Amino acid sequence: MGMQAQTSTPLAATILGLIGTVLWCIQLIPQIWRNWRTKTTTGLPASMMLLWAISGIPFGVYAILQNFNLPLQIQPQVFMALSMLTFAQCLLYSNRFSTLISCLLSLALLLAFAGIEVALIFTLRPLYRAGNVSPVFAIGIIASILLAAGLLPPYKEVWLRGGMVAGISFVFLGIDWCGAFFSLMSLVAQESFDEMAGGMYCVVLALESGLFLCHGIWWVVRGRKMTRDERGRLERLEKDDVNDASSTGEEDLEAGESEKGAEVAKDAEQEQERDGEVAKQTV
Repeated sequence: MGMQAQTSTPLAATILGLIGTVLWCIQLIPQIWRNWRTKTTTGLPASMMLLWAISGIPFGVYAILQNFNLPLQIQPQVFMALSMLTFAQCLLYSNRFSTLISCLLSLALLLAFAGIEVALIFTLRPLYRAGNVSPVFAIGIIASILLAAGLLPPYKEVWLRGGMVAGISFVFLGIDWCGAFFSLMSLVAQESFDEMAGGMYCVVLALESGLFLCHGIWWVVRGRKMTRDERGRLERLEKDDVNDASSTGEEDLEAGESEKGAEVAKDAEQEQERDGEVAKQTV
C-alpha cells in the first residue's frame, strides 16, 4: 500500500511541523474566548467538536506508528484536548448543562479517548512492525473521515442562514487553516510523503476554504447591505423562526376566535331582528 515509517526526520520537516503544531495548539483559543465572552455557541455545532476530538484518536495513533516528526505526533493530542474543551462550552451554553456536569463529562470522554489511543498503539505496533500495514491504513482512513465529518455540521448552519457563517471565529478558522497547511508542508519535507496524512490535512484545507468562500459570497451578495441588528437576527435564525412560528400561531388562533365571536354576535342580532318583526306582525 506504499506505507512506510519514517527512518529519519529532516530539519525542514521538523521546523514546518513545529509551526503547524504551534498553530494547532492555539487554533481554538480564539473560539474558546469568543464562546466565553458571548456566553453562546449558537452556530457552532457541538457535533463538530466531538467528532474532531474523536478523530484525534486515529490521527494520533497513525502519527505515532508512522513515526512522524515529534511535533506532528504531539499535534493530535493537543487538538483532541482543545476540541473537548470547546465541546464542554457547547454543553454549557447551548445544551444548558451545568458547569460541573459539562466539565466532568468532557474530562471523562477525554480520558476515555486517550486510553483508547494508547491501547490501539500498543495493539497495532507489533502488527505494523511485522509488516501488516492494513490496520494502520484503516486507522488513517478513519481519521480522514472523522476530520471531514467534523467540518460538515457547520455547512448545515451555513445553509440555514443563506451562506452566513455564524458563531464560528474566523480567527480560529484562519489559524486552523494555516496549521493544516504548514503540517502538510512538513510532510512534503520528510524523506517520503505520506499520502494518508497528507489527505487528512487536505480535507481540512478544502472544507475550511469552503466556509470562507460561502461567507465571502454571502457578504458580497447580501451581508454588506444588512444592518448589524439584521445580521444578529439572522445569526439567531432558528430561535427566531420558532418564536415567529409560535407568535403567528397564537395570532391566528386569536383572529379565528375573534371572527367566530363576530359571526355569533351577528347571528344573534339577526335573530333578534326576526323576533322583533314577528312580534310586530302578531300585534
